[in-house]
This record gives sequence, C-alpha cells and structure tokens, in this order.
Amino acid sequence: QVQLVESGGGLVQAGGSLRLSCTASGRTFSTYTMGWFRQAPGSEREFVAAITWSGGYKVYADSVKGRFTIARDNAKNTVFVQMNNLKPEDTAVYYCAAKELLFLTGPQSPQKFDAWGQGTQVTVSS
Repeated sequence: QVQLVESGGGLVQAGGSLRLSCTASGRTFSTYTMGWFRQAPGSEREFVAAITWSGGYKVYADSVKGRFTIARDNAKNTVFVQMNNLKPEDTAVYYCAAKELLFLTGPQSPQKFDAWGQGTQVTVSS
C-alpha cells in the first residue's frame, strides 16, 4: 500500500493561488492513478481532479475546470494541484488519493481510490 502525505495548504484571499503537493512512498508511484478530493464541513467528500499513472490523461470537476491544474512528477513520487483564482467555496480539507492502474472513466468517486493522505486545510477568505 502506498503512503501519502499532503502539503501546501493555508489561508489565502479570494482570487489568490495555492499549490498543493502530495508525496508518495512505499510502492511504485508510477503505476498509480492519483486524485485530489476535498471535503467541507457538513459535506461529503467530493472529487476535484485526477491524473493517470503516466500523466497522459487528466480529469477535473466542473467546479474547478480552468482554475485548477493537476500534474505529477514520477521521478519525485509527487502529484501537484495548482489552484488559481480561488473562491471562498473552495474552502475545504483537501485529500490526496491513489489507486493502482485506475482508468479514469465515468464519475470519479472516493470509493474508487484505496489509499488516502491525512488532508491539508485550504481556507479562502472573501
């Protein structure tokens, strides 16, 4: 099982940017599809973005398209999400997730992933 550690969260004003990182250890990172999810208080965990093991295919939630960009560096066992033009509604705990050789077809649900980080808080003030 791969172990995941997120970093890069914080407090930012609306319109600002943050870059989250997730570093993996324990297994061969380059065979894992990686995803980002978020969970606001009182809400279910929702999909944000995902990238296949080779980095050749990416998917985004409609709410973040055009503002967030997911990328990975297999040499550094790290996946990133660059978040621009942040809005107060982006405030949540952001989680990194992994699933080996997952094809990104259909809706992306938390149940498709079997490894999770501890989460990092992102707070966007208005």
